[in-house]
Amino acid sequence: MATWFQGPAADFIEASRQGFEQGVRILHFLGGSSVEVTGDRAVAQTKMTITQRVPIEGVSCDVVCTGRFYDLLERRGGRWGIVLRQPIYEQDRIQAVAGGPAPVLDREALAALPEGYRHLAYVQRQLGFTVELDMPQLVGRQVERLYAAGDRWLAGDDAQWPAS
Repeated sequence: MATWFQGPAADFIEASRQGFEQGVRILHFLGGSSVEVTGDRAVAQTKMTITQRVPIEGVSCDVVCTGRFYDLLERRGGRWGIVLRQPIYEQDRIQAVAGGPAPVLDREALAALPEGYRHLAYVQRQLGFTVELDMPQLVGRQVERLYAAGDRWLAGDDAQWPAS
C-alpha cells in the first residue's frame, strides 16, 4: 500500500521500476522497529522517511514525509515474510534543495489534502499520479482500523487491511 499504489508486491516493484526509468527518484530511510510476535504471526512497526526529489515551479525540491511502516508478518515454511505493508503517514514538508526562494504552491489544493502527507500527495498529483486520500495518519479512523486489523491478525484472523 502507498499513496500512489495499492496492490501486490510484484506489481509495486514493476511500477516502481517503470517510474525510476521515467526519472522518478524516491528514497526510503528505515529507522528503529518494534515487533509483537504471537506464534507464527507478528506485527512490526518501523520508523521511516520517504524523500522524493522533484522540480516544482522550476525549483529543485525535496518532499520529505515521516511516519511508520505497519507490517503484518507470518512465518511460512520456516521463513518470515511480509504479508501486508501499510504506511502510516505522520507529517511532511517541501524544501528547496539549494536554499533560496521556495516554490509557490496552490494553498487551496494543498489544504484539501490529508495533513499527514499533503505535500507528498500534492507533488504526486502534479506528476500525474492518482493519490489515495484516505490513508492512515498519526491519528484518526484509518489508523485505528489498522491497529484493530493488526490485533485480529495476531489473534489468527485472516482478514487483512483494509478491514471492511
